[in-house]
Amino acid sequence: MKLSSQIRSISYLKAHAAEIVRNLSKQQEPLIITQNGEAKVVIQDIESYEQTQRTIALLKILSLGIHQIEEGKVLPAEDVIKGLRERRENR
Repeated sequence: MKLSSQIRSISYLKAHAAEIVRNLSKQQEPLIITQNGEAKVVIQDIESYEQTQRTIALLKILSLGIHQIEEGKVLPAEDVIKGLRERRENR
């Protein structure tokens, strides 16, 4: 994805909103909107946004897991499985 081809001014957005929405859905690439020559916002289709949010959530979980490993807050899988089986049997 080459972002330089996905930059438009806010006046272009105002004049071509419907076309932009159609293209965002087809291309699934973000569009950068500028105001007074400065990048101000990024617009993207909902599917891409949702995928980005899922990716961020997975990365947070991964980071948390790595942090817990570094702090020694983990147990061997065998111990966890054994504990779960014991809890189930005691019900």
